[in-house]
Amino acid sequence: MTIDLTQFHDAFYEESFEAIGQMEESLLRLDVGTPDLELINTIFRVAHSIKGGAATFGFAQITSFTHTLETLLDELRGQRLKVSAALSDLLLRSVDVMREMLRAQQGKQPVDAQRVADLQFDLELAVVQKGRAPAAAAAAPAAAPVAAAATSAAAAGGEAARGTLYKISFRPYLHLLARGNDPLRMFRELRELGDLQVTADVSALPPIEEFDPENCYLSWQLRLRTDAPRQSIVEVFDWAEGDCELAVKVLESEPGTVARNVPTCVPTSPAAARPVSSEAPPVTPHSEDNEHRPAKVADVARSSDASSIRVSVEKIDDLMNSVGELVITQSMLGQFGSLLDGAVGERLRTGLAQLERNVRELQESVMRVRMVPISFVFSRFPRMVRDLSQRLGKKVELKITGGETELDKTVLEKIGDPLVHLVRNSIDHGIESQEQRQASGKAAHGTVHLHAYHRGSSITVEVGDDGGGLKRERILAKARERGLISTDDQLSDEAVNNLIFLAGFSTHDQATDISGRGVGMDVVKRNVDELGGTIEVRSEAGIGSRFIITLPLTLAIVDGQTVAVGDESYIVPLTAIVESLQLSTASVKQVVGHGEVLSFRGEYLPVVRLQKVFAARSQGTRDPEDGLIMVVEGDGRRVGLCVDELLGQQQVVVKTLEANYGHVDGIAGATILGDGSVALILDIAGLTRSVSESLAA
Repeated sequence: MTIDLTQFHDAFYEESFEAIGQMEESLLRLDVGTPDLELINTIFRVAHSIKGGAATFGFAQITSFTHTLETLLDELRGQRLKVSAALSDLLLRSVDVMREMLRAQQGKQPVDAQRVADLQFDLELAVVQKGRAPAAAAAAPAAAPVAAAATSAAAAGGEAARGTLYKISFRPYLHLLARGNDPLRMFRELRELGDLQVTADVSALPPIEEFDPENCYLSWQLRLRTDAPRQSIVEVFDWAEGDCELAVKVLESEPGTVARNVPTCVPTSPAAARPVSSEAPPVTPHSEDNEHRPAKVADVARSSDASSIRVSVEKIDDLMNSVGELVITQSMLGQFGSLLDGAVGERLRTGLAQLERNVRELQESVMRVRMVPISFVFSRFPRMVRDLSQRLGKKVELKITGGETELDKTVLEKIGDPLVHLVRNSIDHGIESQEQRQASGKAAHGTVHLHAYHRGSSITVEVGDDGGGLKRERILAKARERGLISTDDQLSDEAVNNLIFLAGFSTHDQATDISGRGVGMDVVKRNVDELGGTIEVRSEAGIGSRFIITLPLTLAIVDGQTVAVGDESYIVPLTAIVESLQLSTASVKQVVGHGEVLSFRGEYLPVVRLQKVFAARSQGTRDPEDGLIMVVEGDGRRVGLCVDELLGQQQVVVKTLEANYGHVDGIAGATILGDGSVALILDIAGLTRSVSESLAA
């Protein structure tokens, strides 16, 4: 039976991208000169895993490149090659190329073959310069290297040695090399365990005209004397499982050692089986020899963690929509139950109260499934900060805290780009040069701090630096030069800081590929607004700057205040409400040319009459001075919203209008109320922004 491996491609790509992220993170933690060997082992395992998976699926280009990379990493792991700054850069470039190759393969797009070939050559050259054979040559087993290894090992084996003596019979199948396995690497690992003797069996070599370099025709008999545990020997051949026949037999051991055979690499099918030496018959491996095997990307049919499963975002979104409809139905039933009297009505209301609690628990459970740690976004910045600081000739340290803070996956996906712009600006604009910092009594290296934490029903993400802070006079001069403000405008510090978010604004005289085009901070502001969040700037000259982004935990469900405007209902998000007041002529004044303003706690706020903004219908006649005024805050500004009545608070499921109708200014979405009617959810940030623009016009 032929298995269609394409069904496992998505799992392979997903696991590979995660593994590459882990590899990049480990590379950034490598110390030049005295690296952590465990980190190098982690990097090696990732490369080997991706190579094995790519070979399984027939991705030859990825297999070849990762094999070359693996050879270099093996040199580092064996401490035959030292970690240098140049080598670290080479390995990070290799990570980039691996990621690009996987994306190209996933999207069935061509890859830059010349770039891959050039980098692969650089990897091979790094090995050759240390006296090693090129990685490409190591891919095909040859008799000469094995013989040399055998001679060396035999000489070592002549010395008096203690420990257990094992006889290892290693018979690869023809396709072993095509699956990305390298026998020479396995033998090097065995030599690190103790004294090794290797004897190659070349009897299966075909005539030269029939020779296929991708096939493995050799088999080996090995003798290893070692004090290492048996499991260490088994793990050397772990990645060849299913691609070989292997038997391990104890020939002699120290007193107290129990001798037994440990075969592995069991054939995947009877048809693939080959005769085994009668000296070491294969039997079922003991469980203790298999309990600590590393997870493999190639083994995509089996989860690396039995306690978790992978679920597509689309399925979670469908589940979320179903829960949202359940919330609406429960709200409808709750309104119906409030109309019934007597014992039956009381029992119904009791049952509905229990249903409401259950629905809320279900809703919270689904929300937790959608929650993802913000560390998934933060993980991209160590590499970015490293590369950018090198390009700008600055020393910058990245500090990350609160990476375990969770938020909705939809919000997480949209906050990445704004954070990239903010971090780049902190390094380019905020952090001074080493000379400037030392002249002002600061440490030579600057610090960029990413910090996330929960605050109420929101998440706050801060991007701070210990640079020179925003330059007020330079910002004002550039704003006047570009006609963004007039020369007579007197602005507060907060207003000056907010100028950097205007479209087309930049304090750089010349644009570069890093900044200076005046679009980065504008994009940050727009993206944060689209998420229903706010951004605040705090800066102190010579001390540094902080950009504080406040976002909703989720975009799917919001706690809202239902208000009546004419004959229609609207939802105001609770997080935007500051205070509600009774509307009176004493508190609202008419200002010629600027409309109405509200005197509120020592300041004057613009007044927005929603009935006029949305042309809301009203069957009765209502005194314009009768009603309520709701003070709300959005986009860093406050306005007063005139409404007719407060109807109650409830959780509402947000339904987007763009997908079913179109964008409406001042409206963030819609929801279905308990009585089946549709209510629009107000976009408070959009309303406050439009009011400010109309006043400035």
